[in-house]
Amino acid sequence: MRGVFVDANGSLADVFERQRKSGDPAVRINRNADIKSEDIPGLLDGAEIVVIDHTALPTDIAKRCTGLKHVVFLGTGARSYMNPEELADLGIAVHLIKGYGDTAVAECAIALMWTAARGIAKMDREMRAGNWLREDAMQLTGKTLGLIGFGGIAAEVARIALGSGMKVIAWNRSPKQFPGVEFVSIDRLLAQSDVASLHLLLNDETRGFLSRERIQVMRPGVILINTARGAVVDEAAMIEALKSAHIRHAGLDVFNTEPLPVDHPLTNIPNVTLSAHSAFRTPEASENLIHAAWEHCRRLAGGG
Repeated sequence: MRGVFVDANGSLADVFERQRKSGDPAVRINRNADIKSEDIPGLLDGAEIVVIDHTALPTDIAKRCTGLKHVVFLGTGARSYMNPEELADLGIAVHLIKGYGDTAVAECAIALMWTAARGIAKMDREMRAGNWLREDAMQLTGKTLGLIGFGGIAAEVARIALGSGMKVIAWNRSPKQFPGVEFVSIDRLLAQSDVASLHLLLNDETRGFLSRERIQVMRPGVILINTARGAVVDEAAMIEALKSAHIRHAGLDVFNTEPLPVDHPLTNIPNVTLSAHSAFRTPEASENLIHAAWEHCRRLAGGG
């Protein structure tokens, strides 16, 4: 069974090659990370396994991938790049990788929270422009952090936040328990949280979850953090709430359109801190990610 890692950037390609073992299935690495969807059939050349990092695989393109049986997607957010149900109808199984970057993403969420609370990014911009900006910040010790969705990443965020003296509440679609965390209704979480952090997988149920109506329920002056997926938020409603200061500040690592266009409204709002969908990018997370990808390939090649 052959495979192709179709869109490997330099660092992931190096890790993938370093973790290759004797007897592994033949997985070729394409070191051009900037491919287009329509390039995938030619790159695969009949291979049964495709490893994908960030390139969309529309169903009509998948139909042209003769021999393709398995997609190993590097992460959990495959729905942002493909339709797993439609691929399943074609006989193509999508395999996800969970937990590889829980700590990395949690640390980014915490970093965005502290940056938002202290206005650090805004001060940095102003000082570079020659302005001495000094404004009152939000002290986070004793404040309430609300976690919307509670998987491995949210658990890591809770661990760090509890250690810094915050009160942590959470909402999850299925019952959960975690030491020091009180699980509450979504309306109560939105109304009581000084900081709300999103940790939902994107699917049909969660798309637009933080709607205009739910944003209106949020505590005035709330800080919003999103390291999940841009589409779980009503972007237009969020922008309005930022402009009115109903949302004090947003720390965003994910967006509806990526890369974020230079003229996007979010780039012109001062009370937003932006990062380039990079929450998971640490060497430790990359090692975990590629190890799991290889384990998928080995299992599939062995008939598992």
